[in-house]
Amino acid sequence: MNLFSSLLDEPISILPNDGEVLYYGEIFSPEDSDFYFRQLLNTIPWQHDQAMVLGQIIETKRKVAWCADTIDNKPFSYSYSGVTRYSQPFSPELLSLKKLVEQHSGETYNSCLLNLYHSGEEGMAWHSDGEDDLKERGAIASLSFGAERKFSFKHKFSKEVVALQLKVASLLVMKGNTQQYWLHSLPPTKTVTEPRINLTFRTIDKPELKI
Repeated sequence: MNLFSSLLDEPISILPNDGEVLYYGEIFSPEDSDFYFRQLLNTIPWQHDQAMVLGQIIETKRKVAWCADTIDNKPFSYSYSGVTRYSQPFSPELLSLKKLVEQHSGETYNSCLLNLYHSGEEGMAWHSDGEDDLKERGAIASLSFGAERKFSFKHKFSKEVVALQLKVASLLVMKGNTQQYWLHSLPPTKTVTEPRINLTFRTIDKPELKI
């Protein structure tokens, strides 16, 4: 039996040391997965991601959206890659997904960064999610819909690499010291032609409100 083909009885620990990454397998049926993929693709206010590079803002082919809880009905901000974003409210579908992810992971989250990769040619370079806005050593839950993609980790000091295939509707949770010691990436590939939507549920610590 392929351990990465369905919901696992117990999550698999991915990293050998200096962090904790748990892979839960597929947490939805193919029918539910297709439903959520279509809903997210067609209802989320997707925008091209932006990053500050050499003092200039550039746009990526990848699209993103950021949704979060509100405080006194006001959105709050989140900054990464030199750009500040302001949150959209959670949709009913996202709230349903957040609740399910919280049940599986035993963690709570107040925001979600959504990524839309149109094909395998779009990916993410090595990085860690260590922004000051994030809860220190807080859990980040990654939920995947659409195309299956390879996901890789690289230790910041030993340079050891660990990789796995993220199945459709699968859940991966990073927590503990993972961001302090490991980088992660979504390597581009020309063999994948279908789109992928990735939801990364996370916790913003002491969010700043948009005035």
